[in-house]
Amino acid sequence: MRVIITGGTGLIGRALANSLAHDHHEVIVLSRNTNKTSGLDGSVQVVGWDAKSAQGWGHLADGAGAIVNLAGESIAGEGFPPSRWTSERKRRIRDSRVNAGKAIVEAITAAKDKPGVLIQSSAVGYYGTHGDEIITEESPSGSDFLAEVSRDWESSTAAVEKMGVRRVIIRTGIVLSTRGGSLPLQSLPFQLFVGGPLGSGKQQMPWIHIDDHVAAMRFLIDNVQASGAFNLSAPNPVNNAAFSKALGQAMGRPSFFPTPGFAFQIAFGELATLLLDGQRAVPQRLTEMGFTFQYPEAGAALKDLFQNRK
Repeated sequence: MRVIITGGTGLIGRALANSLAHDHHEVIVLSRNTNKTSGLDGSVQVVGWDAKSAQGWGHLADGAGAIVNLAGESIAGEGFPPSRWTSERKRRIRDSRVNAGKAIVEAITAAKDKPGVLIQSSAVGYYGTHGDEIITEESPSGSDFLAEVSRDWESSTAAVEKMGVRRVIIRTGIVLSTRGGSLPLQSLPFQLFVGGPLGSGKQQMPWIHIDDHVAAMRFLIDNVQASGAFNLSAPNPVNNAAFSKALGQAMGRPSFFPTPGFAFQIAFGELATLLLDGQRAVPQRLTEMGFTFQYPEAGAALKDLFQNRK
C-alpha cells in the first residue's frame, strides 16, 4: 500500500513512516526540505512540496492507499524556549494547516483513482478547557485560539468526503516520547532535581505513548468502518500533579517543587495555556471499535520511555 504523509519529518510522522516501512509499505513523505531525512527509514521516499498546492506531488495521490495529513507549523515553535503567540505566529500556525489541507484536496480532486482514506490531524485543543469534565468525541468545540485552529484544520479537508473518500479526524493529546514533543522539556526540571507540578497541578493531561499513537493511526487506516473524529489519547488521563509524580518516579527524581503558573504566563504569554489548561479527553470511539492500548497508564508509559529504552 502506498501511504503519503505530510509533516512526515516531525515526531509523529517519522514514527508512523518507519512503522509502515518496516512492514514493507511504500511510504512517501512530503517535506519542504528534502534533505531533512534524519531518523527516517532508508526505504522512505522524501518528495518536495510547497505545503500549499499539489504541484510536483499530486500525481502520487492517484491510487494511494492512504494520505496522512500531519502538516502544520509547531504550536510551541522550534527549540527552546517556546515561541510566544504573536499575531504573526498565530497567522502562520493557522495558515500552515489550512494551506496544507487545501493542497491535499487539490491532489485528491485530480486523482482518477481516489485514495482509500485520508487521516486528518487535529488536537484535543479542539474542545477548549473543560476542567474535570470527561470529554468524548461528542463534546462541543471550544472558543479559544487552539479550538479555532483545530476547527479550521479539520475543515480544510472536509471536501474529500463528497468525493467518496473515507476521512478520519484524529484529535491528538500530549504525545509522550523522549525523541521530541513536549516530554523532553517537561522532564528537564526533573533532571535538575527541581521537578514538580506546573501551576495548580489540577489541570488534566490527555496523554498518549508514541507507540500507541502510531498503532492507533494504523488501526484507523486499516479499519474501513472508521470515519469521523477520534480522540487519540490514553483511556486514563491524569492531572498534572499525578503526571509529575509518575514522571519523577520513572526518572528516579523528586517531584515536589511546584512551578507557579504566573511564571509561565509572564514568560510565554498566551502560549502558557498549553501547560496550565487541559482537557480530560478519553478515546471513547477508539475503544468502542476494539483498539487496545499497550500503555493505558501514565506510570507504565513513562517507565517504558525512561527506563526500558535506555
